Amino acid sequence: MRFMLMVKSEEGSGPPEGPSQKMMEEMGQLFEEMAKAGVLLDTAGLSATKDSTQLRWDRGKLTVVDGPFTEAKEVVGGYAIVQAKSKEEALEWAKRFVRLHGDDWTITSEVRRIEEPPEDWT
Repeated sequence: MRFMLMVKSEEGSGPPEGPSQKMMEEMGQLFEEMAKAGVLLDTAGLSATKDSTQLRWDRGKLTVVDGPFTEAKEVVGGYAIVQAKSKEEALEWAKRFVRLHGDDWTITSEVRRIEEPPEDWT
């Protein structure tokens, strides 16, 4: 089963200087461990909303809006796609990732199973 682990936070809710060198090293070690275990399929951080664009389709009308998005409470700041035997295993990896942020951060990690396409989908 594949799962997407999304990391959400309010922009600017972490330390003003950003992630510490120690945190980045610990994150790299965790990702390396996950890769060696054959769990980590992909991961990345995402740019700030000031550099993004939203497309909204509403009843036949397309609206395109460039960021930043002041109405956004929480934004997805990064993700990982993992291959796990169960949701519980995916949750354990997500817990380890969340904990390495320490006391200076407020983040949420949402873990969602990726729905696999039907076998006859071409």
